[in-house]
Formats: sequence, structure tokens, C-alpha cells
Amino acid sequence: MNARRLIAASSLALGLVFAAGQACAQVPLARVEAAVEQINPRVIEWRRDLHANPELGFAETRTAGVVADHLRALGLEVRTGVGRTGVVGILRGGKPGRTVALRADMDALPVLEATGLPFASTVTGTYMGQTVPVAHACGHDAHVAMLMGAAEVLAGMKADLAGTVVFIFQPAEEGAPPGEPKGGAALMIEEGALRDPRPDAIFGLHVVPGRPGTIFYRPQGFMAASDRVDIVLHGRQTHGAWPWKGVDVIAASADVIQTINTLTARTIDPTTTPTVFTIATLDAGVRYNIIPDTATLSGTLRTFDIAQRDDLVRRAEAAVGNVAENYGATAEFSVRQNAALVFNNEALSAWLAPVLTEAAGEGNVNPATPATTVAEDFSYLSQEVPGVFYHLGGSPDGVDPATAPPNHSPAFNVNEAVLPLGVKAHVLSAIRFLEQPVP
Repeated sequence: MNARRLIAASSLALGLVFAAGQACAQVPLARVEAAVEQINPRVIEWRRDLHANPELGFAETRTAGVVADHLRALGLEVRTGVGRTGVVGILRGGKPGRTVALRADMDALPVLEATGLPFASTVTGTYMGQTVPVAHACGHDAHVAMLMGAAEVLAGMKADLAGTVVFIFQPAEEGAPPGEPKGGAALMIEEGALRDPRPDAIFGLHVVPGRPGTIFYRPQGFMAASDRVDIVLHGRQTHGAWPWKGVDVIAASADVIQTINTLTARTIDPTTTPTVFTIATLDAGVRYNIIPDTATLSGTLRTFDIAQRDDLVRRAEAAVGNVAENYGATAEFSVRQNAALVFNNEALSAWLAPVLTEAAGEGNVNPATPATTVAEDFSYLSQEVPGVFYHLGGSPDGVDPATAPPNHSPAFNVNEAVLPLGVKAHVLSAIRFLEQPVP
């Protein structure tokens, strides 16, 4: 844990301990539930509209406009263009107090939707210079709609809020588009999303396959750090019938993939920290009987320990270079981080569990779920201020979450029955945090 995170964790823990003994008058749960029920038809309507009109990272202009217009109509202070297309809304309560932030991501994916929904996307966009289908195959449409709903509920309780709520609608969570140096969270932070006012805590959620109505997360490392790995092998082109007259990057590529798989499986203890190193693309050659001079590979590395990650990257680069040398080829090896480790503040995670139980009901919250190797750039936000990120089960009714289409699948769809719980979890997280007296 770095010094900044340790100081933030310690001060937050002291604040929450102090607050536990001096609880303020609470906004009744029944009032929150009534407001959430009233707004739900509009949340569904927003979700379906956004689903039918998805936009890729840093191109979320329509989505940002819908969000900004809604926040302005609620009387919030609104900043647009924060991190290209990001939107920040500020709701100042009727009483003084601390500041809490709630975050939703807005971008879609270059995926051809196959849900069969009447509001399924038929939109296209531009990705890597090509026209591609675009779909909300990760559930960000639901995230935006739920946070819009939470903003309206909280705005209706403005006079009773003891503090300030910051709503962060973030672009490009799926990573920086090709040619962009930073993704949405990092760029929004750089452009002041967490300044004036600076939040004391931040919360976020993500819909995933899971029993509808359940919430799950864990303290400390919850979602993996994600690195993109690129490898370029340079050889010498030759006829496929005379491989000895060239330098075979096809054979070298196969050896590189096996080496990386073996390196991970045979040198990392999976019982101490999950680690996944996958080569997912291989681009080489144009004709069946020509061995090309170049092969390009790319993949992803998912880790939960910084020192272990650094050591594995060092050893992988050396191993790839050795494989290339064995064939007479040369290798270029590069790594770029897409997301840091999602680290849930321990004190805040413990405090949040009963709040989420209040939202979801007894037995529906698991604050000790196993870590997951998928990644989230919420991690950069929670490096700046104490935060907790949690998952909301959203599989179709009657479908085993283990067999439900996963996020990023063409068939992924959010069970709209869970939208009220997402709104309620956002609202209660903000209200209950602000109800704690400032030490």
C-alpha cells in the first residue's frame, strides 16, 4: 500500500469509528424506497434509450448531452467536457458536511449485438480506422441510467443532505482508444473531476452475471490490474517450401505463446495471488506459401501484486527475447497499463456492508467474494480518495449465472428488475455516508 493510500485509509477509519458512536438522524429507508419506485419507469426508459444509442470511448457526445441536460434540470452544478466527454454534477445539500462521489461509466464496445431486444443497437462507429458495430455489451447503459435516477432521488432530498454529492459520469472505461495515452478515469482526474469539491469517499458499481438482487465485493484487492502486452517479432521472409532460407517468425510466435503460458503456470503460485497472462491476437503473413518477415502478437496480463507483476514482466521480456534469438529473430516487447488494481478501502468496505444490506435485504450482500481477474479503471479514482467498488448481480430470471452470457458477449443483457436496487444502493451509500458527523 503506498503512503497516500495508507494515510487516506487511516484517516477514514478514524472518521468512521468516530461516526459510529455519534449517529445523526437518518433519512428513513421507506422514503428512499418510495422515491426509487417512483423514478424507476424513467430509469428503464433512459436505459433503453442509451442501449439503442451506444457510443464508443471518448465519442459519448449524445450520452453526455442526455446526462448533462438531466442534471441541469435537477438544479445541479454541471461541468461538461471533463476528460473529453465526461460530465460532473455537483449537488450541495442543505446542511454542511463532508463530500461523497458516485461514479458511472458511459462507453460502449465494438460488438455486434445479438440479444434480440426490441431496442437492440443497430449503431456503428469507427474503431482503429474501421467501421464497426457498437453495443452496450458491458452494461454501462444501465450504470448511467441508475446514476441518473440516483441523482434525481438525491436532488429531491437536497434540504436534508448534510454535505455534497458529486456525480461522475465517465467516458472510455474500456481503456484508452488506439492512439490515446490515457483512458477515461485517468483523464477525468487530470482535468479536475475530484477537485472543488474533493470527495472524502467514492463509490461505484458494475452489473455482472449473478443472482438478481445480490451485491458482492471484497476489501483490499477486488479486481485485477490490467496490462496490455505487445510483441513484435522480426525475421526474414522466405518461401514456405524453404524455411531454412529465412527466419521463421511463425514458428517463433508459437514458441513465444507456449513460453508465456508455461512461464505463468509454472512460476506463479496461484494459491497466493491470481495471475492471468493471455496472448489473444497473432497477426502474420498474407499467403499460404510465404513465411513473412514480421509477426505481431498482443495480449493481456492480469495481476493482484505489484512486485510480482513487475517480476513477471521482466522475466517474460527476457524469455521472449531468448526465444526470438533461438530462431535468429529479434523481438520488441512493450507493456502499457490499462487499469490499476481495484483496491477497496478496508474501513470503508466494512462500513458499507450494512448499508448495502439495507438496500438489498438480509442475505443478499456478500462482502467477502473472491477476487476477479477482470479489470476496472475505477481503480484510478480510488487511488485518489478512499473508495469501494461492488458488483450487482443482473442475470436473467431463472438463468444460472454460471451459464449466463458474460459481459462483453454479444448476448449480454441486464435484467431490468435489478435497476431499482442499483439506484437504491447509490442513494443509500451517499446518504448514510453524509449522515456521519465530520470528526
